[in-house]
Amino acid sequence: MLTVNSIGEAQQQQVPSTPMSIAQAVESALRNYPAISVSQEQVNAAAAGIDLARTSYLPRVDSLAQVNRATRNNVFGLLFPQGVIPSISGPVLGTNNSASVWGSAVGGLATWEPFDFGLRRASVAAATASKTRSEATLKRTQFDVASAAADAYLTLAAAQETVRAAQAGVDRAEVLVRSVRALVDAQLRPGAELSRAEAELAAAQTQVARAQQATEVARAVLAQFVGGDPRQISLVAPKLLQLPLDQTAPPLNATVNPVALEQNAAVEQAKAQLDILDKSYFPRFFAQGAAYARGTGARVDGTRLGGASGLALDVQNYALGFSVTFPIFDLPSIRAKQAGQSATIRAETARYQQVTTDLTARWNEAAAILDGSRKIAADTPVQVSAANAATQQATARYQSGLGNIVEVADAQRLLTQAEIDDALARLGVWRAKLGIAIAAGDIQPFLTEVER
Repeated sequence: MLTVNSIGEAQQQQVPSTPMSIAQAVESALRNYPAISVSQEQVNAAAAGIDLARTSYLPRVDSLAQVNRATRNNVFGLLFPQGVIPSISGPVLGTNNSASVWGSAVGGLATWEPFDFGLRRASVAAATASKTRSEATLKRTQFDVASAAADAYLTLAAAQETVRAAQAGVDRAEVLVRSVRALVDAQLRPGAELSRAEAELAAAQTQVARAQQATEVARAVLAQFVGGDPRQISLVAPKLLQLPLDQTAPPLNATVNPVALEQNAAVEQAKAQLDILDKSYFPRFFAQGAAYARGTGARVDGTRLGGASGLALDVQNYALGFSVTFPIFDLPSIRAKQAGQSATIRAETARYQQVTTDLTARWNEAAAILDGSRKIAADTPVQVSAANAATQQATARYQSGLGNIVEVADAQRLLTQAEIDDALARLGVWRAKLGIAIAAGDIQPFLTEVER
């Protein structure tokens, strides 16, 4: 189990922690990170957009009811279509007075488009493409969050191993200081050697403090994804202290990466939008039916009916018909929109090619890093063994009076650095494998390998 070393151990002991595996960290990040909720709600909004597009197949029914008190002065003449001046039905009476009468009306209009040359189907397809893209964005967001959480976990593991190795260096430096102090007190060594040993101890303690600082920063970053108090985070991942059994890079299929899938969905959405424009320049056919009733207090001879006359709906009418509309002069604007949308499709397609190219380059880089990390991990045990032997030899020479404090201090520093390099080399191989998994678009095999 990876140990937890941090500043303020007494405070840490007051905050109970639960060991967390890397798979648990990823699961917690997928459950808690807000960006995933944002993408999920975007999927829900896109799903509602499909329902909205499908409502265009339904007939439209409009209803109206009104009561008014108005004058009845009417004139011959034309008015352009507008929504400001109320219209008056009936003959021209040749009068102009301010006497008013009651009027009432209730009616309904049903409109249905029996066929549309595929326009509504294209609209539904575009809404479906939008939802598909939103779902791809959700998966890409989940993948990004999971990858970032796994990387933060490895970063914290590396920081903790650095603390452990640096603390071992402090322990050796403290033993050296005690040994040199005993020799100096016995006047067997000059006092300058004690000063040098104490300086080496201070340098080792500074290295531990810096490593602890890096650990707390890495812990805070991981807490950003998994949530909760950073002080409660501890790691349990014994496999990370060993080299992975399989250190080869699997073959790459960039097209299945969530980033590539999201961009491909963007291409398909742009094509669906173009299909709507392709089906826009067609006549629109509407079957219509209307029924209404009206009441008025005005008579054709110019007289008025008194009291509440006009509030009763005493005149009824109905109508059935078929209407055709065709936007004759919309063709230039539609063609311009088609040209713009075609350019958008080409841009999204080029962006997709760029994404796959970048993923391939990222995979090649990760494969090169993995190859180098394997070589480094093979050399660091030899480095540790040699540094440990050099430290023992330098210490023995110093204790027998054949060596000096500088040789011992240099050997101890070399051993501490070798131990740090060895721990980080093993984690470096795991990090390289994570990089390959990220480039391939699936980190689950990596998590499984770490956990088993």
